[in-house]
Amino acid sequence: MLKGKNILLGITGGIAAYKIPLLIRLLIKAGANVKVTATSSALDFVTPLTLATLSKNPVLTTFKNESNNWNNHVELALWADFFVVAPATANTIAKFANGICDNFLLACYFSAKCPVLIAPAMDLDMYQHPTLKTNLKQLEKFGNKILNAPSGELASGLSGEGRMEEPEQIFEAIKKHFTTSLPLKGKKLLITAGPTIEKIDPVRFISNFSTGKMGIALAEHAANLGADVDLIIGPTKITTSENINRINVVTAEDMYNAVHQQVKNTDIIIMAAAVADFTPAMSTDKKIKKAEQTSKTNELIIQLKPTKDILASVGKIKTKNQLLIGFALETHDEIENAKKKLAKKNLDYIVLNSLNDKGAGFNHETNKITLIDKNNNITNFELKSKVKVVEDIFNIILTKHFSKK
Repeated sequence: MLKGKNILLGITGGIAAYKIPLLIRLLIKAGANVKVTATSSALDFVTPLTLATLSKNPVLTTFKNESNNWNNHVELALWADFFVVAPATANTIAKFANGICDNFLLACYFSAKCPVLIAPAMDLDMYQHPTLKTNLKQLEKFGNKILNAPSGELASGLSGEGRMEEPEQIFEAIKKHFTTSLPLKGKKLLITAGPTIEKIDPVRFISNFSTGKMGIALAEHAANLGADVDLIIGPTKITTSENINRINVVTAEDMYNAVHQQVKNTDIIIMAAAVADFTPAMSTDKKIKKAEQTSKTNELIIQLKPTKDILASVGKIKTKNQLLIGFALETHDEIENAKKKLAKKNLDYIVLNSLNDKGAGFNHETNKITLIDKNNNITNFELKSKVKVVEDIFNIILTKHFSKK
């Protein structure tokens, strides 16, 4: 859920600043992009080298850097998806609450349009002071999220409230923000991916060149948007995230059964698998030998029978509250054939790929798609990475079906 999120960390001059490297490590491990701004006093407790090394970005403390170039606080503030100030001293909290802007971190705060999380840290009497409590209430009225300072042993030797929340708890608070604000939170998605394998004998089979990359990218993105994702996937060596319920199958029959076990309570169904259209009418448990061929032309003739049409079967039973999205890989008359499939299988959308487009289709890191809805509205996209293609697909779904009105 934090993958690709831009997290701005603001560090002020409290001794708890020494704990922030652990928070940075947790964020980076979760896939977030992290940038750090710190007050000059914060650097008395933690070095810029440590923060820069862990965050993979320079630490910004002043409006001009050592080369006398401008550090753009507005640009940095607008870059952030979430701004975390930890530790937040009484001094900085007072300035936040009363509009005082006399350092780079404060300028970032007053320029930020993203949500702000503040983790106070100070001594017991400071934390209990009425002015501090008033300032925190004011910040909450501004829409900031305030973490309570838990009780414990303080740097002064006293014991009581005022400790900064531990990095692990701050990390959980960041995750909670993105979880509760995700557009597909509470939605169930079913996605199929990869090829199927149809057995001829123990060493031979019918399949195709699908790698499953597109379906996996769809599943990963849906999970990052907060969805509960079931991924039914044919044979592939590509791994998936732990937050995806991966269901491995082999044959078209396996995939048909798995889909129909999961489809009933699903909100969005995306059928991206390259399911075999045919399977051998007969298969054998022993390897077929050349000497056993009986054809007069010395040819092996394999009779094929159609597999069950998974997409069509789901189209017949889907409810008006379910979105069904199919894929079409075409070599000619692409738009016409995609529209026929869209109508015939009762889809809400069809994603068209053409093997005539360079860089599209199987065994590529890129793809070029055309999205057609059930009203035959067509949206064309340029060639781009499969990750970006997935973003395009979900942006249309979210805009048309899940945007707040």
